[in-house]
Amino acid sequence: MIERRKFLIGAGTAVTISVILSDSLLTKATAQSTAGYQAFLKQIQQQAVQQGFDASIMKRALDWSVPNAKVIQLDRKQPEFTMTWAQYYEKVISPTKISQGKASYQSLQNTLSQIWKQYRVDPRIVLGIWGIESAYGKHTGKFNVIDSLATLAYEGRRAKFFKSELMKALKILDSRDIAPEKMLGSYAGAMGQPQFMPSAYLQYAVDFSGTGQRNIWTNVPDVLASIANYLAKCGWKASEPWGQEITIDGNLSQGQIGRKNIKTLAQWQALGVRRRDGSKFSTNSVQGAVIRPDGEGGQAFMVYHNFNVIRRYNPSDYYALAVGLLGDAVG
Repeated sequence: MIERRKFLIGAGTAVTISVILSDSLLTKATAQSTAGYQAFLKQIQQQAVQQGFDASIMKRALDWSVPNAKVIQLDRKQPEFTMTWAQYYEKVISPTKISQGKASYQSLQNTLSQIWKQYRVDPRIVLGIWGIESAYGKHTGKFNVIDSLATLAYEGRRAKFFKSELMKALKILDSRDIAPEKMLGSYAGAMGQPQFMPSAYLQYAVDFSGTGQRNIWTNVPDVLASIANYLAKCGWKASEPWGQEITIDGNLSQGQIGRKNIKTLAQWQALGVRRRDGSKFSTNSVQGAVIRPDGEGGQAFMVYHNFNVIRRYNPSDYYALAVGLLGDAVG
């Protein structure tokens, strides 16, 4: 049994209770909380076994005593501040990340070439996602995924969602792709180097290296191919770029800005839109949209179909821009 010494009883009240209650009452409250959680885990274990999952693996995976207080704390203290695009870019794309990406791009050419042949997804974009999600595998999270998901399914703000993800994580363990103790990720259950939720893992993770396991934790070919498979299944078009930085010679109204305001490049050029260097686009019929994340005076980009495919990985304009720009920089 994995024991913890810190207990959170209710939202943010642990310190207050420990001061007000007597030792005997606190011990009783803690025991009741522990009993409730263990009953919940027993129910999850029974459901998993009823679905045909290996009983011994389920027992091993769900052998926890109390909800993880750190997970609850992080879940309930989501950051409320917002960043500008310029601040976000500076935070997630550093010279070091670019140089490390270039080194990875060169050293993995053979693997990336094979992935390109099979999935027809730009390998630079695959590297961009890998770099932003986990700094090329360096930062994958240290939380046990079952511990985190079980805690959030029991205590979290979105219990139904996390219970579904918990059952999917148990299905992954039943397939023996990873041992329970090695299934590590973020506090919210995003796993391994590509930071897949269990549902995404089941849909997109691949055994590219032929080991018999879909290993997104330590097997780099599996990691990169899984990212490529994700984008391919979300509709990546091999013949198109994701986007490019542009200049705007004239005034575009706010109603003309945004991913859903699609025009041909010829139409955009008539409105004063040009490449970053001021030259005209090389083709006229391709369709795209203009986004200007920091508003007038900030950077502007022409984005195409594949930009929206990247957003399927993470539905944020900032994220998709960062992936595209990092990919351009490393390849």
